[in-house]
Amino acid sequence: MPVQIGVPREVKSDEYRVSVLPVGAQLLTQAGCVVKVERGAGEGSGYLDDDYRRAGAQLVEGPAELFADCDLILKVKEPQPEEVARLRPEQVVFTYFHFAASRELTEGCQAAGVTALAYETLVQPGKPGLPLLTPMSEVAGRMAIQQGAKYLEKPQEGRGILLAGVPGVEPAKVTILGGGIVGANAAKVAAGLGANVVLLDIDLNRLRYLDDVMPGNVRTIYSHPESIAWHTATSDLVVGAVLIPGARSPVLVPKSLLSEMRPGAVIVDVGVDQGGCVETTRPTTHAQPTYLVDGIVHYCVANMPGAVGRTSTQALCHATQPYVIKLAKAMDAGGLDELLEKDGAFASALNLRAGRITHPGVAAAFG
Repeated sequence: MPVQIGVPREVKSDEYRVSVLPVGAQLLTQAGCVVKVERGAGEGSGYLDDDYRRAGAQLVEGPAELFADCDLILKVKEPQPEEVARLRPEQVVFTYFHFAASRELTEGCQAAGVTALAYETLVQPGKPGLPLLTPMSEVAGRMAIQQGAKYLEKPQEGRGILLAGVPGVEPAKVTILGGGIVGANAAKVAAGLGANVVLLDIDLNRLRYLDDVMPGNVRTIYSHPESIAWHTATSDLVVGAVLIPGARSPVLVPKSLLSEMRPGAVIVDVGVDQGGCVETTRPTTHAQPTYLVDGIVHYCVANMPGAVGRTSTQALCHATQPYVIKLAKAMDAGGLDELLEKDGAFASALNLRAGRITHPGVAAAFG
């Protein structure tokens, strides 16, 4: 019997992405798979049910049938509580999980006995970077400045600062913690808008590279507690862009430092999915994106790219499609165990196998 693949409608608050494009559904059906798509799954990204029907997918009315029938579940965001309750043993789920930030999610998926393959930990052997996290990191890094600029406005409880400044008036100071994909994209956009940008990282080779390629209004600084404290305290906008694949983010900005910051300054913690690098970070939604702590505006939306669903869906699916097809073919041929054992990319993506934690970062997060 061919492998059955389920594409549910995302239920996380204000999540508009979908895990498979219609063309992806077509390629999977051509490969001999059965693709079941929940009605309305693609609407938030501008893809209609008829687009999936024409691609050869079967439309199902709701999640109950989809989760009950399908061997492979393809999602964008981590399973929500109502979805965890529908998971069953031996089912494979391929999505963003960020287990290290949630004991409840981890234990729920363990109890369900699923095999969890996480986009955010997949590494292609011999190649740098995280290929399935990179496109969303690019989106989130650019959005961080867009949102930060908005929440610096006084009606949003910010300082009333224009990021770019004007002739005769100093532009905003933007400090970015982390020089990876998120940090580099945030720096590029902030610099393009004319802000004074400080980019901190602990990798000197990365700092040398960024110093070469960034505009003149970006300064690269080695990251340590003293430099973090000084630049955070003197900034209008602070972007948290720290990632340790699979593990919880280290806390770089303690709560005590907030009292040293300028009232109305903004923190955008992009790493909130992994716990965030600011002690006062807690997940928010697009419906209620910000909160105040000691007069500092915190923007900690856990699915930032979901707001630009069309762009994000295309960027994500272009990256995931080859892996999805390879995984589906392996499952169809009864070769899942061999794939997980011998393919380095899928071995790195494996976080749970039949409910057992397999990723060291997840295991370390919970002792």
